[in-house]
Amino acid sequence: MDMTTVGDTGLLDALQHEVAVFARRAEQTRLGGVGQVRNSMDRAAYLLLNRLDKEGPMGVKALAASMGIDSSTVTRQVAPLVDTGLVKRTSHPEDGRAVVLQLSPRGQTRLEEVRSSRRQLMAELTEDWAPEEREVFCTLLTRFNGALSARMASQGLPPAEPAPAS
Repeated sequence: MDMTTVGDTGLLDALQHEVAVFARRAEQTRLGGVGQVRNSMDRAAYLLLNRLDKEGPMGVKALAASMGIDSSTVTRQVAPLVDTGLVKRTSHPEDGRAVVLQLSPRGQTRLEEVRSSRRQLMAELTEDWAPEEREVFCTLLTRFNGALSARMASQGLPPAEPAPAS
């Protein structure tokens, strides 16, 4: 079903172009923030650490399900985080065979460094915006990400990252 109309074509072309430019720039900088070399972090690592921080310790399967990715992907992505001491692997308190992943104190510190750097970057990029403009942008970006997640779900694909609870 073609949802475009003749009047929308120019606007939709501009939108798709701006989204493509945004994605490229975000990937180039990895939204590393201020002092990017010190405070940048791989996107997968950031999302895993952020999820463990928000939801607490959990097993690989639960973490994979909460992020909408495969367990094998989580296992592969979490290995370097364990090796560098950002995530701790512990035994499940009730089932000693099961592994529980937990943000380590070092991981918590590193995550906060990256968050702080990214907050500073967002502040700098939007310093000449009114607070209302920041709110509108955040609301629309959240809505856009939600629409992308819904589209992926309707096609039987897991979302890259579930929308935050509002």
